[in-house]
Amino acid sequence: MFREPSTALEHYERAVEKETTGQLGDSIKHYRKAFKLDDGVHEAYKRKHFPPSAFVKPKTANPNPSNASVTVPNTAHHSLHDSVGGGLPPTLKQLVAEFSSLRIEPPPPATDASPPERSRFGELPEEILSQILLELAIQDVASFARLALVCKRLAFLVLTEEAIWKRVATGEEVGFAAMHYDFICDIEGFPLEVNNEIARYLGDNNNPSSDLPMVLPPTPEERQLAFSALTEKLLHTTYASSWRQLFRLRPRLRYNGCYISTVNYTRPGANSTNTLSWGAPVHVVTYYRYLRFFRDGSAISLLTTSEPADVVHHLTKANLHDHHRSDSMLPSAVMKDALRGRWRLSGPFSSVKDPASGEPEFEGDVHVETEGVVPKYNYRLLLALSHAGKAARNNKLAWKGFWSYNKLTDDWGEFGLKNDRAFYWSRVRSFGTGY
Repeated sequence: MFREPSTALEHYERAVEKETTGQLGDSIKHYRKAFKLDDGVHEAYKRKHFPPSAFVKPKTANPNPSNASVTVPNTAHHSLHDSVGGGLPPTLKQLVAEFSSLRIEPPPPATDASPPERSRFGELPEEILSQILLELAIQDVASFARLALVCKRLAFLVLTEEAIWKRVATGEEVGFAAMHYDFICDIEGFPLEVNNEIARYLGDNNNPSSDLPMVLPPTPEERQLAFSALTEKLLHTTYASSWRQLFRLRPRLRYNGCYISTVNYTRPGANSTNTLSWGAPVHVVTYYRYLRFFRDGSAISLLTTSEPADVVHHLTKANLHDHHRSDSMLPSAVMKDALRGRWRLSGPFSSVKDPASGEPEFEGDVHVETEGVVPKYNYRLLLALSHAGKAARNNKLAWKGFWSYNKLTDDWGEFGLKNDRAFYWSRVRSFGTGY
């Protein structure tokens, strides 16, 4: 026979015992009696069963048993957190440097009696492994970057293989060779004819005059040479000679998705004459703006109340052509309000002023020109590439200006941006590489 507990500590001990055996009802009764007798009984239980002496760390052996000088190389002096003076954690550069001598380890055996596994991937020669990583980076640079999470050796290769990052940054797949710093098509998406397009004038900015010399757009070969020279200059002056930093931080647009702006605002409604109410109704208005950029310099702009799930998969040139200003009832008919347009980026050393705002251009500015809702108007959007989130880059387009141009009167009018919000990039797998 168990003696019935009489003190608060005994009730608490009995409650713990009942709880461990699953008798929760009896456990709660003893807990209540224990705390009724002493509201600090849990501290007494802790001092009795878990005294501080039970957590004293045992003395460790001398990390330098040979009593050798601390200047003698010893593994005890090379922990990750002591690599920086003062016990500070190592920087990313120092941490990655410690991964340089590591290799890709095989998986551990299933049991102690199982034979050791082989690492087929780790047995590849360095040249073949680098070529595999290069092909992956060209196909999907995001998957290549995520390889750094697999093991330390792959993290070292992802962060230090400058040849791979140079190929990605200068390539036409996702790199800057696919960016356009001049308009290369008209608003309807047709390529510009070199003999008919005036690229720029010397003299008064963007104001054509018969007395000023005409300068034709550069050829693709001239454009590529200028691009290469500019990229090399930026690499050494702005991005610390790192192709990885240049690719991550230099402004660029993405083709494998679209940019979406979600706008929510409230406005007061009108009182109905048929109902009795003390307050005026409030309407919550929600609409979306969509922007998709194509490799050929064209773009699609859409303002609609339809949600992204009903729109993004229809943002194609084919649907834009089939449903342009039509009355179709198909699901893709949301494209009937879409506007054709074109885009370009501002260069890093551009001295040109925007014709609508009159402000100088900065690298990272995105210029979008679209047709208007009526034929006599064109729209001009000025957006700035920026970052949303700690790790993401070039995934946000912030508004800098929005204008309409009257082709009949040659006048500019500015739209207010009181309710408009920034665009955020969203990947759409069906878009592929943006053709």
